[in-house]
Amino acid sequence: MNNICRRLLLSTCLIFTVAFCWAQRTPPLEINIDFESYDPPSTLVVPEHPTTHSKYPFIDVHSHHWQWANDDNLQKLAGEMEDLNMKIIVNLSGRNSEVLRNMTTNISNQGYSNQMVVFSNINFRTIDEVDWEEQTMKQLDYDVSNGARGLKIYKSQGMYNEDSSGKRIPLNHKKLDAIWNKCGELGIPVLIHAADPRAFWAPHDSLNERWLELKLRPGRKREADDPAPWETIIAEQHDVMRRHKNTKFINAHFGWYANDLKKLDELLAEMPNMYVEIGAIIAELGRQPRMSNWFFEKNQDRILFGKDSYHPEEYYTYFRVLETADEYFPYYKRYHAFWKMYGLNLPDEILKKVYYKNALVIIPGLDASLFPE
Repeated sequence: MNNICRRLLLSTCLIFTVAFCWAQRTPPLEINIDFESYDPPSTLVVPEHPTTHSKYPFIDVHSHHWQWANDDNLQKLAGEMEDLNMKIIVNLSGRNSEVLRNMTTNISNQGYSNQMVVFSNINFRTIDEVDWEEQTMKQLDYDVSNGARGLKIYKSQGMYNEDSSGKRIPLNHKKLDAIWNKCGELGIPVLIHAADPRAFWAPHDSLNERWLELKLRPGRKREADDPAPWETIIAEQHDVMRRHKNTKFINAHFGWYANDLKKLDELLAEMPNMYVEIGAIIAELGRQPRMSNWFFEKNQDRILFGKDSYHPEEYYTYFRVLETADEYFPYYKRYHAFWKMYGLNLPDEILKKVYYKNALVIIPGLDASLFPE
């Protein structure tokens, strides 16, 4: 081999080695990334179809409104719902029985009981009290008799709620079995928010997609012992769903598997009583339009529309992702998604199922007359 050939071979090997090492990026780059300041406007010129009104009327199954019991002007919310084409909103923050009763009474008195519904909440922290199970069963009966259409379990209840000995109360604690069974008997769904995005448990370094969010919201950073590993909390939730087949569970935020739709598809196949809602994960779906379309096509009867925090202008991005074929448009919170998104252009029948048909099947007592066939 002559010198020229040796030099070419050496150069090729060096280029490959550098490229491979950069692709691996191990160890993480411990540098000060000026990430916040890099946000250039796109020079891409493509068709745009922003929309402020959904193509079909929809039900938001994941919202939070703390003041419904005392709000003497629900007309403002009703007007915003009409502008969005939202026919029913589900308030997951029913809190205790007294507040829930006052909420449903206030809603009814103002004439919105067919548009604004409430889920019950229960207290894990008193689980060691002798009559906890009896009292909680009575509460669920009472709440349903006062208009509760389901039960919401907050993430804190599987992460930070502790018993009298200071031990974390897992979602699959044996004392909670009565709750899941009771909801099945009452015919109401359980919407469970378990854990947080998996990246919150990863090192806060340059390899973490949630780097900016964790910088801006450091309280969201988790550790294996604070309160438990991500895998443990998620497994506890799945254990509940597997063992309580007669109860319908709505897995909030796609169960934090929106970034791994193949795995979520496998879980849905395994647990036919599990459903998912799209609250706060639309940016994940919008960056993988082909995979998302495959998932929606296959699981179209198991997906519900949810939003989580209520800000009317943020719904526009959900409509654009679900309904249009737009390309390369931004999410509204850069610290959630620094990438651009693409519309799924879902077929009408799938849109109808996600927007309202699936919720009408899963949540009892909703007014189907508000929706087309």
